[in-house]
Amino acid sequence: MIISVASGKGGTGKTTVATSLALAMGSSAQLLDCDVEAPNAHLFVKPVFEAEETVFMNVPVVDEDKCTQCGQCEQICQFNAIVIIADTVMTFPELCHGCGGCQAVCPAGAIGEGKRTIGIIQNGRCNGLGFVHGRLRIGEAMAPPLIRHVRSRINPEKTAVIDAPPGTSCPVIAAIQNTDFVVLVTEPTPFGLNDLQLAVQTVKTLKIPSGLIINRSDIGDNRVAQYADAQNIPILMQIPYERNIAEAYSRGEPLVEAFPKWHQHFAGLCKEITRLVSGRA
Repeated sequence: MIISVASGKGGTGKTTVATSLALAMGSSAQLLDCDVEAPNAHLFVKPVFEAEETVFMNVPVVDEDKCTQCGQCEQICQFNAIVIIADTVMTFPELCHGCGGCQAVCPAGAIGEGKRTIGIIQNGRCNGLGFVHGRLRIGEAMAPPLIRHVRSRINPEKTAVIDAPPGTSCPVIAAIQNTDFVVLVTEPTPFGLNDLQLAVQTVKTLKIPSGLIINRSDIGDNRVAQYADAQNIPILMQIPYERNIAEAYSRGEPLVEAFPKWHQHFAGLCKEITRLVSGRA
């Protein structure tokens, strides 16, 4: 089973939930931090890293001796990563999405493959819990290719917990698509509700079942709960706004390790998600 933990915006407690859920399952789980632009799950899980891999993406390299400047490569590229200016073919690797279309349509066979670094992937372990995260290269604009590489490390024998990027943009889609269940984390504020609505729309478009966790549940108002009821989205858990929880977070202590009762709550959450997924199958 693959469980994604997502949120319509940052700062809702998504990583707190993802790390707590994975730690509560222990050695039967694997945690994958797909928030590759700002990965921080490792600060709470504190894994021992065992391996690191540099991740590359294919980009076009033009052999100007073979190139006839027919312009077909320029026409097929939707991202202007390869253009013809005067008598020169210019490539812009940072704009390239690595689809290989330019190479496929070149009648002269003048376009080969080069590589550019997009980031790294690190594998580790914490008391039997498998851990994988990606770290996007500074200045790199496209996170989805690296996220797909992180997801390729999913162990099918484990329950995978994916810590998705915040928001509803392309990186989020790359992280949560083809998962069995999405846990949406929000807060009971106007901003939380607005971004939750966007996240729910995204999840419904992808046709993935979801449930809601309301963090800092005793602040704000009850409009998030009303919205969840209207959308038939189960509220799986409510986490109150408490000073001791915030202090533990600031020390990098996972919720389930700082407070034993929350370990029980998150173990129960895993069972409830399993029930919901099994009931839908």
